[in-house]
Amino acid sequence: MTDLSKAEISSLMRGRHGDPFAVLGVHAAGNGFIARTFIPGAETVEALTLGGKSVGTLDRIDKAGLFEGALSIREQQPLRYRAANADATWTVADSYSFGPVMGPMDDYYIAEGSHLRLFDKMGAHKIRHEGADGVHFAVWAPNARRVSVVGLFNAWDGRRHMMRLRRDTGIWEIFVADIGEDEPYKFEIAGPDGKLLPLKADPFAFRSELRPATASVTAAPLAHDWQDQAHRDFWSKADIRRQPISIYEVHAGSWQRDEQGQFLHWDALADRLIPYVADMGFTHIEFLPITEFPYDPSWGYQTTGLYAPTARFGSPEAFARFVDGAHKAGIGVILDWVPAHFPTDEHGLARFDGTALYEHADPRKGFHPDWNTAIYNFGRREVMAFLVNNALFWAEKYHLDGLRVDAVASMLYLDYSRKDGEWLPNEKGGRENLEAVEFLRRMNKELYGHHPGVMTIAEESTSWPKVSHPVHEGGLGFGFKWNMGFMHDTLRYMAREPVHRVHHHNDITFGLLYAFGENFVLPLSHDEVVHGKGSLLNKMAGDDWQKFANLRAYYALMWGYPGKKLLFMGQEFAQRAEWSEERALDWHLRDAPAHEGVRRLVRDLNHVYRDRPALHARDCEAEGFRWVVVDDAANSVFAWERHAPGERPIAIISNMTPVPRHDYGLRLSRGGAWREIINSDAAIYGGGNMGNSGVIMAAEDGYASVTLPPLSTLMIEAA
Repeated sequence: MTDLSKAEISSLMRGRHGDPFAVLGVHAAGNGFIARTFIPGAETVEALTLGGKSVGTLDRIDKAGLFEGALSIREQQPLRYRAANADATWTVADSYSFGPVMGPMDDYYIAEGSHLRLFDKMGAHKIRHEGADGVHFAVWAPNARRVSVVGLFNAWDGRRHMMRLRRDTGIWEIFVADIGEDEPYKFEIAGPDGKLLPLKADPFAFRSELRPATASVTAAPLAHDWQDQAHRDFWSKADIRRQPISIYEVHAGSWQRDEQGQFLHWDALADRLIPYVADMGFTHIEFLPITEFPYDPSWGYQTTGLYAPTARFGSPEAFARFVDGAHKAGIGVILDWVPAHFPTDEHGLARFDGTALYEHADPRKGFHPDWNTAIYNFGRREVMAFLVNNALFWAEKYHLDGLRVDAVASMLYLDYSRKDGEWLPNEKGGRENLEAVEFLRRMNKELYGHHPGVMTIAEESTSWPKVSHPVHEGGLGFGFKWNMGFMHDTLRYMAREPVHRVHHHNDITFGLLYAFGENFVLPLSHDEVVHGKGSLLNKMAGDDWQKFANLRAYYALMWGYPGKKLLFMGQEFAQRAEWSEERALDWHLRDAPAHEGVRRLVRDLNHVYRDRPALHARDCEAEGFRWVVVDDAANSVFAWERHAPGERPIAIISNMTPVPRHDYGLRLSRGGAWREIINSDAAIYGGGNMGNSGVIMAAEDGYASVTLPPLSTLMIEAA
């Protein structure tokens, strides 16, 4: 007879036992050992060593499937069981006979919040442990009364694999032998009150099921044979601020579709997108979030799986192949990263263990009114470690070249989108989120420290100081910041009829007052071409001819303006309709000369920008910029020069009226010949082909008389 009480047996059968490892598995008994196991549906159970030797027959002590029996073994060891009933015989490994995988040093660093390889410990890892192959599961749920891993391998029965609690850290773990990759799984969690929560996906899952399914999926360690060392070596040694960076922003689900209108697989995307981007001269692809997310229209910004490339486009290995292929073509890959908030889908992080674990309990700090999402509790060291490790994970495992951090402004201010009484001040009584500041600084320090050559870019729309300054100088530590002021001011200017631009000249000039206070990226992003805002082409003033001329002049002005460049897909060929994630871009427009002309211009602008250091090497430094014409509001003319040490200067001259300016006088920085390298009015771009026959001669003192085509931008280079 068993020495287990009826109450203890009942708690095991109901999945309520406080310490199943103390009861199930192999245990000393007198001078020998006994085994207990729970195998629903079994009528007989025989104990086996891992080598297959029979070491005892177990008796059923509860009809639900609880068995116990003496073993003929001399030392404690892991077991398998041969179970049988009238219909079948099967073998199952005893997870309770295996020791823990994590150790005291993991506990120490995790508790301290300094563990920088959590992704090697948490989640589901295919390993060999104590003589058996299987998967180790680990999940943080410190306030849970019980946590089980469930999946097809145990018929989603939470009584089968109740996990071991590591009390110092609140982490639950278990090793499940004899399972491998491609196993769907979730965590069954009983909250502090003992009530079962909806099944939870793994916060550290490296793969997920294809939506609408929401389970995590076990995966083998990423085994891609990387061939991008030359790319990584170059960027690790480069001063990124002084390199040409022109980013093509892409929504992977709607750039193109296959013949059936379905998403392209990563391999098909690689075959089409990488050559296109390389030909266009962009240096980087930035993907809208491709971390797992449940709802297509969220574009990925409502992410539920920060460690998993979404299953929509294929396997993790396929995404690694894409990144490697881009690198071999000389193109970097940037991930849109969302640490500001997370959705409240019941399978996700919200109230993960029955308490506000990843988020703040108080909605004045933990709920985002704009997006109906939860806000991470950045002040909790485990949450900070989860996010910092995620940044490191993408750089290490997938060789990503950068993270564009979404919604930084919403993180920095406690009163963001909140009215009085809807937010709580910080410990000093202010509106700054000091915990978020510390998180961002820590993330940037660790990422730049461990992965030189990787860049971080902040989408930050306020005047927060030193966003892209080093942490040791009091900055947030980002490499770059989106220049939202440039985008808003210049698009507002271009939307005005030319006759009114005389009164709004400073919409173009004002940005140069602060252009070098941060390391800026000039963003014409997806946000500007959705929600009724129209495409960039349709933002331009005038009739159709003028819209195209305005857009070409604007692009050439932007590529000559200090700062790195970002353009959302489709805008390079003047997409007419605003973007929708539901369909592919309107690629047929390239058959029209006006649209193809814009694409050719963007291609040439990228190549000119990349090939000439004067246009990029001092993007972030004032000495690389010199005004030539700043105050000619009456003619809506702007002119400046870009410089770099030892390089020929380049002048950018824009005429933002439909009136051609013949014999327009200006004073360049040197005399002699200046060669026209870009004319946005060239016939090949769809313009009227007015210009200066390719060369402008300046007098000794730099004075030159120039023909300025209507609604155009020229780039001229000193010979």
